[in-house]
Amino acid sequence: MRAHPKPPETPGRFRIRERHASMQTMAPAINQAPRGRTLRLAFLSAVVSLVASFAASAAPIPLFNIYRAEDGFTNAGISIAVVTTSVGTIAALLVLGRLSNHLGRRLTAIASLGLLLLGCLLLLNVHHIGTLLAGRLLMGVGTGLASSSLTSYIVDAAPTRPEWLASVASSQGPMLGLTLGAIASGALVQFGPWPRDLIYLVCAGLLVLSAALIVISPETAKPTPGAWRSLHPRVRVPARVRHLLPVAAAVFLATWPTGAFYQALVPALVEDQLHTHSPLILGLSFAAYMAPSVLGAPLGGRFTSAAAQRIGMIIFLTGWIGIITAIAIGTLALFIAATIVAGAGQGIAISGATRGLLHGSTLADRAPIFSAIYLLCYCGAAFLSLISGELSNTFSLPQIALGYGGLAIVATLFTVLAARNPYTDTTRNSQHGELIKVIDRNT
Repeated sequence: MRAHPKPPETPGRFRIRERHASMQTMAPAINQAPRGRTLRLAFLSAVVSLVASFAASAAPIPLFNIYRAEDGFTNAGISIAVVTTSVGTIAALLVLGRLSNHLGRRLTAIASLGLLLLGCLLLLNVHHIGTLLAGRLLMGVGTGLASSSLTSYIVDAAPTRPEWLASVASSQGPMLGLTLGAIASGALVQFGPWPRDLIYLVCAGLLVLSAALIVISPETAKPTPGAWRSLHPRVRVPARVRHLLPVAAAVFLATWPTGAFYQALVPALVEDQLHTHSPLILGLSFAAYMAPSVLGAPLGGRFTSAAAQRIGMIIFLTGWIGIITAIAIGTLALFIAATIVAGAGQGIAISGATRGLLHGSTLADRAPIFSAIYLLCYCGAAFLSLISGELSNTFSLPQIALGYGGLAIVATLFTVLAARNPYTDTTRNSQHGELIKVIDRNT
């Protein structure tokens, strides 16, 4: 019998085989236990732990004015504390981001909660700027490790129905935690006993409870070799979407540092310019910027990535115009309303930029792409917080707010003019066909 020749490898079959090989190479080994009661417990434990982690990270914000008044901390010192948090988060994301694939989700999740618990305990005795910096550094590393380990744990253990549950819980859990942490902290500082300590004790209790839930939950990723190799940072943006990176960077470098501005300088600005000493108002101000981002992200999904970035940045700039106007006329209600608008614009723009960079990505691409995104976000926040903190010794806070507004104008103009969508398969095929025609003509 004559052997039949092997059919040629089609591009589609090659892509399927490549994707399958990538999944075998990159994905951790997932236990094949039935998705029953134990996995539902793991999912609940991971969600509660993720929210508690970011709530603890936001807890100090309403206390910054107390530290200024009672311990003599400067705006520059508090800005450095925000920078320290960003540095810790960057280090954890870049170095420890893939560690849970090798050591397991539970161990790395408990380690992240332990770091946050140590940070809370250290911040119980803040009377020197060095103590604040050390506590915020621990919290930064803890939230960075929690971002990678707990979100992976959520995706592993999420129920199959509804299909959107895993992505929503993993992506919006941090925003929910930041919002709840800032509001709860403001309320406890203003109305509860022990204003400097109670919120940290509450967060410590929540972190211990979260760790206990993780301990009794099942593991979803079997430990695999290569933990030391995983500590080497990997930051890479595939060539097919690199043309989107300049606009995405403009979006990240304008919107993310605004969140850091709300942590570091808005507490003093609200007290000095808007004439309120309420810690609850400080928490609500920060929450007013973070919470609308949760709503803005799904709204951005209704548009192409380029349109979402343009629309989001225009809304973001509109919010900043309202913020600067509110500061100039001293109106708290307008300040809160404009903050909500800016936060919604941030959510729309960031979701569009992220969606564009992830277009057509494989499992092997996603971790390096997210590392690049986080690197841009947190480095931009850290750098601008450091600069604005130093400038606060010379310029007034309204003048510094004008600087952030100017950055919003430049980023919005650049985004409106330069935003592009990812290349589609049709576009790439067309370009490939044109290339073949050119080669044929030359030969």
